[in-house]
Amino acid sequence: MKYSYLGKTGMKVPVLSFGASSLGGVFRSVSEAEAIRAVFTAIEHGMTFIDVSPYYGHTKAETVLGEALTELQRESFLLSTKVGRYGANGVNLWDYSAQRTRESVFESMERLHVDYIDLINVHDIEFADLSQIINETLPTLVELREKGLVGHVGITDLQLENLKWVIDRVPEGTVESVLNFCHYSLNDDRLADFLDYFEAKGIGVINASPFSMGLLSQRGVPEWHPAPAALVEACRKASDYCLSQGYPIEKLAIQFSVSNPRIGTTLFSSANPDNVLKNIQYIEEPIDWDLVAKVKEIIGDQQRVTWKNT
Repeated sequence: MKYSYLGKTGMKVPVLSFGASSLGGVFRSVSEAEAIRAVFTAIEHGMTFIDVSPYYGHTKAETVLGEALTELQRESFLLSTKVGRYGANGVNLWDYSAQRTRESVFESMERLHVDYIDLINVHDIEFADLSQIINETLPTLVELREKGLVGHVGITDLQLENLKWVIDRVPEGTVESVLNFCHYSLNDDRLADFLDYFEAKGIGVINASPFSMGLLSQRGVPEWHPAPAALVEACRKASDYCLSQGYPIEKLAIQFSVSNPRIGTTLFSSANPDNVLKNIQYIEEPIDWDLVAKVKEIIGDQQRVTWKNT
């Protein structure tokens, strides 16, 4: 496993990190025992940065992950979770207030069985009043950082412009990392356009969803996926072509997403230990850049087509 430092945080992160959303049954029902084994497999093979959120499975992901973490030495992993986006009884909830932010951090620490969190992110800021993020949410997290309860502060969003808008309006050093998803993958590499900006600000970059939430998979896109039909069809054709070449599109997709050394880490999520191991093995093999070019050609004018977060 290759490692790099995430911006100026001093956190040494692997090129491929463990996204714990699957532990909450976000994509399918999961066995808790199997999910815990997936966490152990990830750590044992160098995926020492773990990202989760109280939103995933409406606290289930944090709860299951917390059970796994009780079996691990605290210094063996770096832990990231989030504030602002929640849910209960199948209903999504958002609350970026100072009080809820502070409460959420302590609730997450309790579920995760830890006494500090290495990185705390404001989750999906596009659902918030961005002025509240600047004036209330982030100052609350900075206060917790100063008290030593959290190590570093970041923000996440699908829309890259929102990340830049907030960073431009807060004191330097407030935001130490960004997490962006579905924008450094075979069908959409728009994150690359913002790397100069993030680097100039000393901000670490976390990429997520190398499979574009299922677009780049042999299994096919889930029914709930918000991508437009033309993009879904283009990715299906690309997947079929990769299969005809004996090269699963999942393999090419994850190899591509970890290929840019300017991106600190890419998050991959699975509650299946065998799948975790398989994807670690994928990134250890050389990428077929000729196949990347062919896949991009097949996706064609659907490159960089995006969608609204839901």
